[in-house]
Amino acid sequence: MSNQYTDGRVEKRESDTDNKNRLDSYTDVVNGYYDGATELYEYGWARSFHFSRFYKGEGFAASLARHEHYLAHNMSLRPGMRVLDVGCGVGGPAREIARFADVNVVGLNNNDFQIQRARRYTKQADLENQVSFVKGDFMKLVEQFGENSFDAVYAIEATVHAPTWEGVYGEILKVLKPGGVFGVYEWCMTDAWDPSNPKHKELAHAIEFGNGIPEMRPLAKAREALVNVGFTIEHEEDLADRPDEVTWYYPLEGDIFKAQTAWDYFTVWRMSWSGKLVTHTAIRLFELVGLIPKGTYEVGESLKVAADALVKGGQTKLFTPMYLAVSRKPAAAN
Repeated sequence: MSNQYTDGRVEKRESDTDNKNRLDSYTDVVNGYYDGATELYEYGWARSFHFSRFYKGEGFAASLARHEHYLAHNMSLRPGMRVLDVGCGVGGPAREIARFADVNVVGLNNNDFQIQRARRYTKQADLENQVSFVKGDFMKLVEQFGENSFDAVYAIEATVHAPTWEGVYGEILKVLKPGGVFGVYEWCMTDAWDPSNPKHKELAHAIEFGNGIPEMRPLAKAREALVNVGFTIEHEEDLADRPDEVTWYYPLEGDIFKAQTAWDYFTVWRMSWSGKLVTHTAIRLFELVGLIPKGTYEVGESLKVAADALVKGGQTKLFTPMYLAVSRKPAAAN
């Protein structure tokens, strides 16, 4: 079965077997997606691959930084702490949080292409003595770092790519020192999402398809997973549920009249119909002549599906990219 969009794009619906295969091969799914998506993310968004709340009149870059600062503040990060960034992208949040909290950050990523870019940008920022990057699998943290290795761990819109939340949260618990803190912005379907509703299920699948995600899960499962592996949740909130005048998803709508500052017009335009047309035509040309990685155009088409689905998820309050949970490992943990 498939969905056909008004612009001619066709999204094939996956069977339960297809979904199981994606969960079993999550590393390949994620790597294949980000090989093509990284440069598109940097061009169309920023070097911090996440969403954020907006105040009226707040610039796009300022909003991203504030979102990172808010996480660091709620985690009570302090100078000199050794902190792990799980799923660090090209290191935008790691560099920002290192500056903001004066901590030492180790960024973990399983994608070579992103690690190379993260190291280059960190060198340009003169933060090599404070921020480093390693290749690894966040389902095998203990194998790579050993137990009780970090004062704090955070993940920003990354652990949704894990085959199970219990698996990745359990690994995070083990590499934290006793009493250590874990902060996460998690992608979830909200409590209003009903998996028995075909339209709700279709929305979740569109988010999966467009963002290279093995499986979207409800918010309650994230909370349950944290508790099940042994964390004590100290603070939790769905930041997307706040009654903000400016929505978190507005940059995806492509309406330049919603841009909050003059600097943001170009960011918003890139998601408009004309911006998409120009961008994707250029991508196809660049890929044909070998200037960008093969497969980038195909990922770009997936991102169109993603944008539509994320906006719809935000408008209907069925999806959140910012369930914030700050949890602590018991001081006397084994």
